[in-house]
Amino acid sequence: MKLFLKPGACSLSPHIVLEEAGLKYETEVVDLKTKVTASGQDYWKINPKGYVPALQLDNGDVITEGPAIVQYLADLVPGRKLAPANDSIERYKLQGWLTFIGTEIHKNFSPFFNPATPAEWKAMCRANLERRFAYLAEQLAGRDYLMGADFSVADAYLFTVAGWAKFIELDLSQWPALAAYQARVAARPAVVAAMKAEGLL
Repeated sequence: MKLFLKPGACSLSPHIVLEEAGLKYETEVVDLKTKVTASGQDYWKINPKGYVPALQLDNGDVITEGPAIVQYLADLVPGRKLAPANDSIERYKLQGWLTFIGTEIHKNFSPFFNPATPAEWKAMCRANLERRFAYLAEQLAGRDYLMGADFSVADAYLFTVAGWAKFIELDLSQWPALAAYQARVAARPAVVAAMKAEGLL
């Protein structure tokens, strides 16, 4: 398998999951401005959406969208407990977390990475993020991870996007449970390995 990524982008989430899963894989960096990969491939031909991540399977199939990729990877190694079993109520709760992170956290960060975004919109998005982070802190109080005692693919995603708070000078320490959670996830060997591979540590 090959994961197409940009260091520090949302593609860090499946990169972490690949490490947690213990699967064999390669990575290839994508220049998102030129849409050319490190080996000179036209990224539009790999992922017509033009953004990362994309996971190319050994048979040539390509899976896009982080939440889909991480669930696929988790299902390859059920013994690692990175996602609850399909058709279980817990699996739907996991999907609820992945959707929440994608729509309420990830997308509220997006305007900050676009120089054309008006200041008023950024202010609204920041307020949204503060409300969502307060909710997450409440949910994380008394538990190690989003789903309870076990690390899941949702944690890889939340850790990745919550880590962007530093780029907008949003201090997570105002939500102690969330800050402690970020530190706990950051200490996992698979997370360290993925971040080092992307030059983030």
